[in-house]
Amino acid sequence: MPPADPVHVALRIDAGGSLGVGHAVRCLALGQELRSRGVTVTVLGSIAVPWVGELAAQAGIDVRRAPGDPDALAELVGRLGIDAVVIDGYEIDPRTGARLRADGVRVLAMVDEEFGAGQEADVYVDQNLGARPPAPAAAPPGATSLAGLDHVLLRDSVLDRRTATRPEREKPRCLTVFGGTDPARAGEVVVPLLLATGVPLEVIAVTPDPAAAGRLAGLRPGTGQTLDVVGPVPDLPGVAVQTDLTITASGSSVWELLCLGVPTAVVCVADNQRSGYAATGRTGAALPLGELAALRTDPAERDAAVARLRGLLLDAAERGRLAARGRELVDGRGRERVADALLRTLPAAPHRDGGRP
Repeated sequence: MPPADPVHVALRIDAGGSLGVGHAVRCLALGQELRSRGVTVTVLGSIAVPWVGELAAQAGIDVRRAPGDPDALAELVGRLGIDAVVIDGYEIDPRTGARLRADGVRVLAMVDEEFGAGQEADVYVDQNLGARPPAPAAAPPGATSLAGLDHVLLRDSVLDRRTATRPEREKPRCLTVFGGTDPARAGEVVVPLLLATGVPLEVIAVTPDPAAAGRLAGLRPGTGQTLDVVGPVPDLPGVAVQTDLTITASGSSVWELLCLGVPTAVVCVADNQRSGYAATGRTGAALPLGELAALRTDPAERDAAVARLRGLLLDAAERGRLAARGRELVDGRGRERVADALLRTLPAAPHRDGGRP
């Protein structure tokens, strides 16, 4: 009997511009897991951020443009012999999941509370802290719902550095990063707050936009402070794991930092981050700095954020506690659990090769 054809899974994702890269990066992490099990993986979408495209290429994942119309997408999926599609993006037509399932294609929908929950799917995943198993109105009978940090999708470059040690240094090294595109220009709000603490420190500010980089480079660090403004960093986990504090948006990148044991402060940059921002603060796994709009316009909010940052920068023990709590919350095996759930929906799920210890 000839061997069965390999399972083929598509990732319906986009990256770039106002969309950012978070949806794409977390799904490519799932793609890495599936590839390790012998599954063929293809991206259907637009990847306009070079390092994200390189991440796909390094994983052996082809990228094809995807039509926006659900019927045209279903035709492409059928022509490529795709067995299952992972949908992750709020801008994707909400009829897509139902149209694919009508052709017998299995569907996994990534959701963030109500965001993205309009898709009909066989598996729903809400990987946010404190999330409850989603029950979208579009869910068909028998659909599987997965929720919480046990299902965080983390890429190889994070998992490979989970045991890395942070060097001791005379003054703390801080990283600011707000996704692959920083569409809200959060870096220009947060970097001045760090410098305003007056604490001697090193700041690495990741800034994708050249104009924003120029404005940040014009800031004057205080005594004992340095500021290095850099462009997009493909190996962000490799940089973050060497820092004493990273400040980022309260999105999916936070779970990477917690898994790595990086002391983290978070800013609520977008509406879909509000719940996760509040939940992260309640657990004590990260320092909540505030909502971006308030930090941009309210002097009292800025003063409070500066005071919180100063306290954390001067308290190495508290930073260590944050790191330990983060690693406790995110065990790094979420993508294995999600891949298991997706492959179980297929008529002949391939044998799992095994995960990380």
